[in-house]
Amino acid sequence: MTSATLPRHTLSQLSDMLAARMGLNFPAERRGDLERGIAAAASTFGMPNAESCANWLLSTPPTRGQIETLASHLTVGETYFFRDECCFKALELNIFPELIHARMKHERRLRIWSAGCCTGEEPYSIAMLLDRLIPDAHAWNVAILATDINPSFLRKASAGVYAQWSFRSTSAMAKSMTRYFRRAAESRYEVKPHIRKYVSFSYLNLADDIYPSMTNNTNAMDVIICRNVMQYFTADQAERVCRKLQDSLIDGGWLIVAPAETWVQPRHGLKMVEFPGAIFYQKHAEGGGQASQPSPGKVYPKFESFSLERLAPARVAAPSPVKHSEKRATAVSISSEPAMPPASCDEARGYANQGKLTEAAQCCETAIAANRVDPLPRYLLAIILQEQGRYDQATQSLKHALYLDPAFVLAHFALGNLYTLTGRHRDARRYFRNALDLLRSLPREDVVPESDGLSVGRLAEIVAVVLASLDGAEAANA
Repeated sequence: MTSATLPRHTLSQLSDMLAARMGLNFPAERRGDLERGIAAAASTFGMPNAESCANWLLSTPPTRGQIETLASHLTVGETYFFRDECCFKALELNIFPELIHARMKHERRLRIWSAGCCTGEEPYSIAMLLDRLIPDAHAWNVAILATDINPSFLRKASAGVYAQWSFRSTSAMAKSMTRYFRRAAESRYEVKPHIRKYVSFSYLNLADDIYPSMTNNTNAMDVIICRNVMQYFTADQAERVCRKLQDSLIDGGWLIVAPAETWVQPRHGLKMVEFPGAIFYQKHAEGGGQASQPSPGKVYPKFESFSLERLAPARVAAPSPVKHSEKRATAVSISSEPAMPPASCDEARGYANQGKLTEAAQCCETAIAANRVDPLPRYLLAIILQEQGRYDQATQSLKHALYLDPAFVLAHFALGNLYTLTGRHRDARRYFRNALDLLRSLPREDVVPESDGLSVGRLAEIVAVVLASLDGAEAANA
């Protein structure tokens, strides 16, 4: 492969394309990084040199697979456990205690999103911190979503095995967490299963994908941590991402970014709150009022341990209900209205996005009572039950939906996710394959109804990636 410099106009076109599709910003001073990344990607794509690779990428819009390959060559991971001690101290002493005490009175669940999780050290650090803060953590439904655009980062994160370099923080907090790891081969350390079960890793392109959405579990978040990510975006893209992240929070939820990322402004509906060495942003309460703010100096009493029915931690939320393709004889027309009362469906979604799962479930039950042969409210109810950690009931609700309509694509996909979550990988593969077969019979450009704009082609790509990941994990453990 030659090392010839790419023409300036080609680099400019590539920069514009990457900004639009990935949000990555390559101004003139970073064009050398861009060219090196394209040169490294050329061999992966089977191209003889960087210029032919660049021209090929510019000839047609890149697919998701091509974007993932580019991301693996254009993004650099720099992270370690408990990076930025001031940030984790604010979480430990203020944010999490406030949330835990508030949730003890109601549903015992927390939803955290590590957006741009790199190789996983950040979400695992959050899981360790919460496991230590909640004495009866087994009785809570703690879901930590960890997303990144780089598939190689996600594979390493899912494996949960780290070298000594990931522990380079001198923080006493990091050193106290040795009980959360076990020794692995080649002087490495593996995250223990009871910590890994809190975290779900998933591909997500902050610049291009759809969020907030129940489809990819990005709705109703208590805390979103998106540090050292938006600094690589264009200013316009960073502004859009910030607004979408704010929409993904519940009222009173927290957005955490790096101090240098100044795109977060009060006009986003967020209030800046200062802690020692850290600045967080809290979403205003609905109706224009200010969300309650924990005092940086407040000391919370020791948590009490309660005896509750065990709720297993949730990791993956199933997609939103779908109206079925008119191409299937037994299915509901794509263009038709759902049989369930629209108000009940809208209210259920609204309650779920606010984290009010009991009210959301009641709306679904009302819709089921109104029409017992409609699979849609049973599907939505399964999503809510899964988020509550009631996996057996969620499974039964999904199976009932499939009994009413065996060609319900997203019900197959949801069952695949649910069986993956509970370790039943053989069953998971079967339902993922069912979903993929059904999707392949539909036009790729069609939008899956009620999925917040997800296309048939994009969902098929997601299912294919999940299947490949399951197959790879099985081969590694063989």
